[in-house]
Amino acid sequence: MLEWEQRRLDQAVTDVFGFHALQLGLPEFDGLRANRMPHRWVASDTLIAPEVQALVLPPPRDSLLTTQPPHEPIALHCDFDALPFPNASIDLVVLPHTLELARDPHHTLREVERVLVPEGRVVITGFNPASLWGLRQRAGRLRRGMGLGRGQGPYLPLACECIGYWRLRDWLRLLGFEVEGGRFGCWRPPLHTGQWLARFEWMDAVGERWWPVLGAVYFLEAVKRVRGMRLVGLARNERRKTQAAPAVVANRRRETAELER
Repeated sequence: MLEWEQRRLDQAVTDVFGFHALQLGLPEFDGLRANRMPHRWVASDTLIAPEVQALVLPPPRDSLLTTQPPHEPIALHCDFDALPFPNASIDLVVLPHTLELARDPHHTLREVERVLVPEGRVVITGFNPASLWGLRQRAGRLRRGMGLGRGQGPYLPLACECIGYWRLRDWLRLLGFEVEGGRFGCWRPPLHTGQWLARFEWMDAVGERWWPVLGAVYFLEAVKRVRGMRLVGLARNERRKTQAAPAVVANRRRETAELER
């Protein structure tokens, strides 16, 4: 799953240009490794332990993604619903499963909209509740609540609150974002052993073709639109010549003839 998300993020952020990029949550996941902005931050709402290391993932395949950024991103500790950035100051925000683990996903998304510049981009990954993984998560929580088995708990992290793909699109539209695209991935059933996961590898190719919206994870890109914004070009010194309005002259002879009649 992480490999699939990493490929999607690398392709999405490599051509996003600007000066400031921000990743919220999951500091072990390098979602900005393919981006070349000079100022990049990786924020976490919990203190990052010094022994935490990045997840071992395969390098990018595309030659455009192999260009290393000027320096490593800066680790930042802050609350996601109160970002320490001024309005319209960030060009790119990456949210890898951030909204699902956030204290207030609505407020977090509003903060993202606040700090993004006009035409800024946001990239989001999340778990799909309408999938086998989502069903397994709900069943595990039910069994855990009823005390029916110690090893039958939730498949995903217990604090994870899955947000539907179409629901998230509605949230973005209400905040003035324009959704440019989205994809689903990972159709294998929720299994714990690598042997059984390898046996169901055929489901990824079949699922992408026949039931794409039932993938375990989704990937979404959106752009912040500002209504009524006008791009100002070069100032011109040309003056428009005002044309005089035609004067209305009354025909007095015609009016006098009509009065005599």
